[in-house]
Amino acid sequence: MSELPANEGMSLIVQTVTRWLKAFILLFGVYIVIYGHLTPGGGFAGGVIVACSFILLTLAYGQRRGLKAVSRGVAGEMDSVGALIFLAVALAGMIAGGAFFANFIETGEAARFTLPSAGLIPLSNIGIGLKVGMSLFLVFTVLSAMHVAVSGSRRRMISRGEDDR
Repeated sequence: MSELPANEGMSLIVQTVTRWLKAFILLFGVYIVIYGHLTPGGGFAGGVIVACSFILLTLAYGQRRGLKAVSRGVAGEMDSVGALIFLAVALAGMIAGGAFFANFIETGEAARFTLPSAGLIPLSNIGIGLKVGMSLFLVFTVLSAMHVAVSGSRRRMISRGEDDR
């Protein structure tokens, strides 16, 4: 923690709790994505939880540490990979099954209520989870950067005596 500037991030208590919980939150999000066809959840809900783990890290430690975990470039690439996975699953259904998003992965009765029991749905959930998780993290980083820029220009205006209020 000595590498962080004194004004970046939140209190030591918040940083300690975040350090303990971030991996569990990320793991829970991945679990929701993978098992979404068997339990409530799926790609969207799991992607939101995954994004929340990175957002919590950014809020607790500051933007520099959050972007060190997942940079904007990596988040953008993973966002695109999620969209490509989703598209590839849909096109594979068209090629192998004859219709867009056709379920061509057959499962028997013995596979009921197991991970591979839903055919294409888990693969689609993985693509959606990547897309939603990284998109929400990118939206958060852009909005936080805009907030910093706007509040910084507002402070400069107030210090020069140009406040309109």
